[in-house]
Amino acid sequence: MTIRAVPLGIGHYLPDRIVPNSYFETLIDTSDEWIRTRSGIKRRHFAAEDQTTSELATNAARAALDNAGMGPDDLDAIIVATSTPDLTFPSVGTMVQANLGMTQGFAYDVQAVCAGFIFALCNANAMIISGQARRVMVIGAETFSRIMDWTDRSTCVLFGDGAGALILGAEDGAGTPQDRGILATDMHSDGRHREMLYVDGGVSSTGTVGKLRMQGNPLFRQAVEKLASTADAALVRAGLTADDVAWIVPHQANIRIIQGTAKKMGVGMDRVILTVQDHGNTSAASIPLAMSVGAADGRIKRGDLLLSEAIGGGLAWGSVALRW
Repeated sequence: MTIRAVPLGIGHYLPDRIVPNSYFETLIDTSDEWIRTRSGIKRRHFAAEDQTTSELATNAARAALDNAGMGPDDLDAIIVATSTPDLTFPSVGTMVQANLGMTQGFAYDVQAVCAGFIFALCNANAMIISGQARRVMVIGAETFSRIMDWTDRSTCVLFGDGAGALILGAEDGAGTPQDRGILATDMHSDGRHREMLYVDGGVSSTGTVGKLRMQGNPLFRQAVEKLASTADAALVRAGLTADDVAWIVPHQANIRIIQGTAKKMGVGMDRVILTVQDHGNTSAASIPLAMSVGAADGRIKRGDLLLSEAIGGGLAWGSVALRW
């Protein structure tokens, strides 16, 4: 028998404030058409002034627990993927743990920017198959509106806020590609490309939060190649092919990147879960948000093979093959 990390419940949370593209026409030299044609984004959600990343994460966590029919003390661990924590420390994970009233287990954060949820899933999978934990909640949560330069039209129109949570539990599998749960993972990073996507501030450098900076065209060229490559690697490790994939659930960065990656993999866009038009790029939250939306509307069904991939600052990128 093989231990698999199997999905038990999923949920998400989006702030109430919906920001259409037209909002930016009053701030900078841009238009709804310019934003839509270059990114696929029509609207996004922004957190209220008094809302924190931990609040968004907690709301998503509660939704996932309700979906699973579980309570907080049924969890052994919480892993939060975020690049926009409430504080330098403690971790958002421990704040969510406290907010839920979870009195045992442990919690921590993972920071791999837009690839954070993939890296956190890999962490959870490793803990489950090693026996260190049996039930782990993985959360992606971001308030990227806090680190935008509102004068930079190439970046400020792209990002949004939100959170998604997935609960994984240990179950016995047969050790075949038909098992439910995480079947294979793939992770990479290359620190030589730091300048392509970064925030120009930090505790030990400037003592300030800083603003997001991005080199869009070079990052685009890196993204399609690396995302298709990591996706193929995960499928090979799982003993599967792109033909077996029911749904690609990608990082929702940009419609052109998503289309380019799907084309390179030979997968039609009718097998891709898209939320970028409604949420924008929510960084580490984008994959669990898309999964939760796809599961809630009935597209993602038990037994479906999902392939998720993401790339973010670092550069860091990776993928997960998961049977629902």
